[in-house]
Amino acid sequence: MSTATDGVSAAPSRAAPSWLDRFHGFALTAGARCALPVLVLLGIGFAAPLVAIFAYSFATPRSFDVFRSFTLENYAELFDPSNTVWLSFLWSIGFALATCVILAVVAYPIAYGLNRVFGRFASIVSILFVFPLFVSENVRLYGWVLFFIKNGVLDGTLKLFGLSGPEVLYQPPMILAGMVYTYLPFMLFPITLGLALVPRDCIDAAIDLGASRLQVWREIELPLAMPGILIGMLLTFVLGIGAVAEAKILGGQSVIVISHDIEIAFTYSQNWPLGSALAVLVTLFIGVLTLAVFSKLDLDTLLGRR
Repeated sequence: MSTATDGVSAAPSRAAPSWLDRFHGFALTAGARCALPVLVLLGIGFAAPLVAIFAYSFATPRSFDVFRSFTLENYAELFDPSNTVWLSFLWSIGFALATCVILAVVAYPIAYGLNRVFGRFASIVSILFVFPLFVSENVRLYGWVLFFIKNGVLDGTLKLFGLSGPEVLYQPPMILAGMVYTYLPFMLFPITLGLALVPRDCIDAAIDLGASRLQVWREIELPLAMPGILIGMLLTFVLGIGAVAEAKILGGQSVIVISHDIEIAFTYSQNWPLGSALAVLVTLFIGVLTLAVFSKLDLDTLLGRR
């Protein structure tokens, strides 16, 4: 006697989902997969060193017990009133601020002239100012030393006429001059880009309505170009805080900047935890400043997305 299931094949049992099926919902998009190599590179080259420095800052002083000890002695030493490291920090901030102010005053007219003469090609022409970066900074700074040093190019030339060259090396103003010279491209290019975003029609309309040149600059050009100016000043300030070659080569270590203190802690003193704690404080300072500046910027407008 046939059963009711005769001629009807039994329904196949569904196999247990594999681990690939389980994680199918978490599959990366095409964009995420393309960005994965960059994320890995940033993780290894940027995040991992930061984590190591942060961990070292809590290690036992003058040891390499990273991830094996935890102490606040390094930070306590930095905040000790007898510690002169804050004087180095103030020197670095002072040099960076002065460099930003001087370069903003110097680079703005240059960027304005580039935009007036070359128009939309001003950003391309301003790249010419980047060419000195192809030469090592130390080589360029030692060229300054050879020019200004006693019996150097300037002094030797003036002696032919019975004069002597000025003694400007190994003094704070010379350090500042070297920083202004070194970081000019980093200020000029963002300002040029910012001024290129100012619509010429707005300026012409304001002039037609009777606005003076000063009013046009104050009410139209400066506010619209401010994102580029702020980015240039931020970039210059961050680079200025970390500058060390100018102080060592042009200043002859007459002034000790914060980057030099960090270098000494990691090299001559062999106190990696103290150098790490100092690096963490400098990084936090720069990070807070950067976030504060970018919170005031509309990057979409600056990049021309709308």
